[in-house]
Amino acid sequence: MTLHREGFKIIFYTLLILVGLNGILEYLGPDTWYTKTVEILSLIFFILIVQFFRNPKRITPNDDNAIIAPADGKVVVIEEVDETEYIKGKCRQISIFMSPVNVHVNRYPVSGDVLYEKYHPGKYLVAWHPKSSTENERTTVVVAHKNGNVLFRQIAGALAKRIVCYAKVGDKASAGAEFGFIKFGSRIDIYLPLEAKVNVNLNQKTTGGETIIATWV
Repeated sequence: MTLHREGFKIIFYTLLILVGLNGILEYLGPDTWYTKTVEILSLIFFILIVQFFRNPKRITPNDDNAIIAPADGKVVVIEEVDETEYIKGKCRQISIFMSPVNVHVNRYPVSGDVLYEKYHPGKYLVAWHPKSSTENERTTVVVAHKNGNVLFRQIAGALAKRIVCYAKVGDKASAGAEFGFIKFGSRIDIYLPLEAKVNVNLNQKTTGGETIIATWV
């Protein structure tokens, strides 16, 4: 299993703390029931932390007409909205919710040129809150595909309070390639032209870098 670089420090310091804690308990009361319980809980906790940062290899469809899921998770929103930050007009929003057990790597949904990237500080409402898209901490990225612009937004939640975005204006985006990471879950909103054909349904699970969520028509 490959681990994402964003997890190296957290995993290392977690291991140090857990080894130190269990070492102290073994010194004070070796072979007691509570020492064994803490050791088991520590192992479970460490495994959970490690799995948060797994980075599996993905095979992205070789189809320039496809719009790819930028994250693992579940589709929680499909609706027509007015996007006011960059598109400034009507478009189709698809939102994918990432739980703590999902892979947290974020991937470009289309290939093209990065036109726009902006970080917004904000609140930490639960990711499914209607106002989380506009009030939570978030980063917005726009990629110019040959068929149109695609806007996608990393959104922090009540648990996820660390957004990492590698995309910069002028970068060449490649569908399925990594552009960011959200630590411990949350959600991503994708805004597409209304003429794009949506290929997913509400509550459908997605695989980042592989699931085709929409196609250009």
